[in-house]
Amino acid sequence: MKTLLQHGRISLALHGLRAAGDGRPLLLLHGRGQCAPRAVPGDVAAWPGPIFALDFTGHGESTVPRGGGYSVEILMADADHALAHLGGATLLGRGLGAYVALLLAGARPKDVRGAILCDGPGLAGGGPRPVTPTVVTPPDPTPRAPDPFAMIELARDVRPPDYAASYVLQATQFSELDHPISVCAVERPDWLAAVIEEPGVLVTTIADALARYARVA
Repeated sequence: MKTLLQHGRISLALHGLRAAGDGRPLLLLHGRGQCAPRAVPGDVAAWPGPIFALDFTGHGESTVPRGGGYSVEILMADADHALAHLGGATLLGRGLGAYVALLLAGARPKDVRGAILCDGPGLAGGGPRPVTPTVVTPPDPTPRAPDPFAMIELARDVRPPDYAASYVLQATQFSELDHPISVCAVERPDWLAAVIEEPGVLVTTIADALARYARVA
């Protein structure tokens, strides 16, 4: 089941992977250059509630805009739009989606009932410091998913550790959960290492994180 959510000029594809179940929805956020899975991944099948997956702008079946201009904050707005549609959810992000999940957990601490950060494409981003600006010119500008602009621009986004840590502080201060952020990634770029150092962040497995958040009323 696919629902198209209109977000400004962008149509976002929200895929219902499992409609049945008791409790809160689980929202899956994919990595850079990927798209939402079309079936429930095996490592999240134990989640007792409904499961949804979002195609970010320029990915999967969502709109591919002209001219690029991607940032992680734009993708966070995509996920926030899906979160509002669902009325709150637990997030599981892979790679780039893990960073988006972190930002959204800090921005919407009451609506995000746990964010699980996992390995995947785009986890490191462009590093902690800005690089020399250049004009981005994809070799193939034809609109298609994944958008070549997204592949280039989202590989260069800057992720200062203190910026990531500020979202952890917002999540832990305003969330009702003891551990609103769970890190299940093996790769540890600078921003994620800073996240792990913050109080209230749990380093665990996907299975354990899902079980913990499933028990939260």
